[in-house]
Parts: sequence; structure tokens; C-alpha cells
Amino acid sequence: MATRLLLFLAAFATWCLLNWPPDPAHLVVGVAVAAVAAGAAGHFFLTRPHLLRHPRRYLYFFAGYLPVLAWECLRANFDVARRVLHPALPIHPGIVTVRTRLRSDAGLTFLANSITLTPGTMTVDIDREAGLLYIHWLDVTTRDPAEATERIARRFERILEEIFE
Repeated sequence: MATRLLLFLAAFATWCLLNWPPDPAHLVVGVAVAAVAAGAAGHFFLTRPHLLRHPRRYLYFFAGYLPVLAWECLRANFDVARRVLHPALPIHPGIVTVRTRLRSDAGLTFLANSITLTPGTMTVDIDREAGLLYIHWLDVTTRDPAEATERIARRFERILEEIFE
């Protein structure tokens, strides 16, 4: 129950920040949305609440993960825009295998979403038992799983290990 309450408070605080300045109608809707989110997904997000007690994890998230995600998204946006505007459209799409050391649901979800949020790549499947992600890559430059892992996932994985593992 405590984990759902924590998720409710975090979701409601986020709602309030995104709908600033608050008014009564937005607050009522925010309470409803936060309650549904906490009730439906509370067990998924906070299966190990003891991890929330480590301030180092927050530091890695805010000072490590978010800047890396923003940089990689910006860099990938320019790369995709260049490919779209190039007369020959230099792409070589395909699906590659990426290995991961992450095992927690939250860590795998963050990694898969980070890859998908980066233009030019999209996670299409996860094999949790084998530690594999299958990624659609706009410009496949290698089929070697180790090299594909290094190019696509490693920059996120190192930080996510510190946060979720």
C-alpha cells in the first residue's frame, strides 16, 4: 500500500507541475488520474521500494541519465533529419540484437524506452531470460551483437545499472 501511495503522490505532483497554475478542475482530474495510475501500475513501478532510499540513484537519474538521454535524442534527431534531406536517402534498415546486463523490469523498461525515444531506433521485442533486446535500426552498420550493443544501448545501460540494479 505504501508503494501505491508513493506513486500516487509522485504522479499527482507531476500532474500539478505540468498543469501549472493549478485550478480546481485540473486538481480533481489530477487526483483521478494519479489514483488510476497508482492503482493500476503501483506494483510494477515500485516492486523494490527500498531502492528509493538511496539518494545516489536520484543523482544518477537527474545528473546522468536525463542529460545523456537529451543529448542522444538531439544527436539522433540531427542524424535522421540529415538522412531524410539527403538526395540519396542513405538508410539501411534492419533488426539487430542487443545484449543487456539489466534484469529488473524497471531497468529493462527504461532501456527499451530510451532506445525507442532516440530517433532512428525502436525496441521491437525483449527476451528477458536471455538478456536480449531486438532493435529496429534505421541505419544498420553492424550485425555483431556486441558492437550493436555498444553503439545503441551501452550509453544508457551503464547509468541504468546504477539506478535500478
